Amino acid sequence: MSLFTAQAGLSFPALLSEKYRPHELAEFVALEKPKRVLGKFADAPFETSFLFIGPSGTGKTSMALALAEKIRAEIHHIPSQKCTVGEIDDTVRRCWYVPQNGTFHVCIVDEADRMRNAAQLALLSKLDSTAKAPRTIWIFTCNSTDGLEPRFLSRTMQLEFQSHGIAKEAANLLERIWIAEAGESAQRPNFLRIVQDGKNNVRDAVNSLQVELLAL
Repeated sequence: MSLFTAQAGLSFPALLSEKYRPHELAEFVALEKPKRVLGKFADAPFETSFLFIGPSGTGKTSMALALAEKIRAEIHHIPSQKCTVGEIDDTVRRCWYVPQNGTFHVCIVDEADRMRNAAQLALLSKLDSTAKAPRTIWIFTCNSTDGLEPRFLSRTMQLEFQSHGIAKEAANLLERIWIAEAGESAQRPNFLRIVQDGKNNVRDAVNSLQVELLAL
């Protein structure tokens, strides 16, 4: 749903952070390098593995989903702390089948820095030519690379997601959401303060804005 489409009343069928999750790379707040890199990659995708590194709430998983949508890939999502050897094997087995739309498989693994060593070791052959699945793109997200095996890291293209310098753009995003949900006439909170209080975590800022909307 577009940020610029006004909504009737204050109805929240879902969290605003999900309702306004970007579906296009260009819609993300700041993150100019990730948008540029992934935009070029989407024009000519190939089998590889990415590691998105950065603080919570900067849009790592959302951008992985947006990339998958852009290249019309079949998505396999392994949630936080569910990346076990068995889950990896099951996912790779599914990726040996031709994607339903004939493009790529995208395997998204959240909070990869919490994987156990056994899971990292199981992935080593899956991420190189030894036993990788065809037409498969892996995207791992993490807050830091602490605890990740150097052998695992060497098999990924690492992309930094930074939260500093995004306060103004994030505040503008909150203002657009406010207008879409509450209208032009409702008294507005201090959007920049909301972002700063959330330490530039965009997801937290949007959740805090939802509290303000519910208080109207």
